[in-house]
Amino acid sequence: MNFVLDASVTMRWLFLDAKPADRAYALKVLDTMKQAETRARVPVTWGLEVSNVIANAEVKGLVREAQSEAFLEMLRAVDIGADSATFSKALSDTLQIARRYRLSAYDASYLELAVREGLPLATLDEDLRKAANKAGVKRFAIR
Repeated sequence: MNFVLDASVTMRWLFLDAKPADRAYALKVLDTMKQAETRARVPVTWGLEVSNVIANAEVKGLVREAQSEAFLEMLRAVDIGADSATFSKALSDTLQIARRYRLSAYDASYLELAVREGLPLATLDEDLRKAANKAGVKRFAIR
């Protein structure tokens, strides 16, 4: 089963600062990803988003480098594939989605990937969830 994974879900695996329902959803997504037939798709900017959050959290003293490294090791253990077409879509389809749904280009890249590949989207971002719903993209359902 393939789906699009956004950084809001990913970062809940490192931080414990989400609402209980959001944290439970994120952890169930992670459990689902540990199954052999599950693969997350991400835009190429996902790695930069995740790195930026980690770097800022370390500077602020919210996590130690050892915690970040353990988190990154966990990410390497699950199947996450970066979309090679993200760049070529950035100034066309992604921009149009950002305009239409009033999203950041980063958030629009997740929705563009989900629309293009016909995949459900795992996100905790409220604006992105609303835009996905309007675009006909289903939320990734956890088993």
